[in-house]
Amino acid sequence: MTLADHVLESRVVLPRPRPEVFAFVADPQNLSGLAPASLGLRVHGPATLHAGAVLDLRLRWLGVPLRWRAYVREWDPPYRFVDVQVRGPWARWEHRHQFLEVDGGTLLLDRVTYRPPLGPLGRLVHALVLGRQLRRLWEYRRRRLAALLAGGAPPQGAP
Repeated sequence: MTLADHVLESRVVLPRPRPEVFAFVADPQNLSGLAPASLGLRVHGPATLHAGAVLDLRLRWLGVPLRWRAYVREWDPPYRFVDVQVRGPWARWEHRHQFLEVDGGTLLLDRVTYRPPLGPLGRLVHALVLGRQLRRLWEYRRRRLAALLAGGAPPQGAP
């Protein structure tokens, strides 16, 4: 991690067994339901993730269409996985997902280490706009996970 890197972290306890939470989070079909509809997130890639899987993402941020390719670098079900951007809008993007058993369910720890593009200009835009927007998106994701996995019947397919 460099001084230009930023970190987003979230923790949420989900009242479901670890294998079920892992399977839900690792299902590419569920990814678009964890982002606001305004992003128009579309996911193209394998039906299931595994080490070496590649996902191509399309979205719109502030009206700008973006393409993003993520690679699953580490895969250890149902404990953790790591995906990294190999092509996309960030100078660096690494997302670590960790699943821990706790009383009452599963603690999902999410940590993204990222760096805006464009050096000093990117750092300025991050300070003025991007950082706040990313924190809101990250909180949205945490709330959606909590709502979708809040108990009751197991979730089916895409949210």
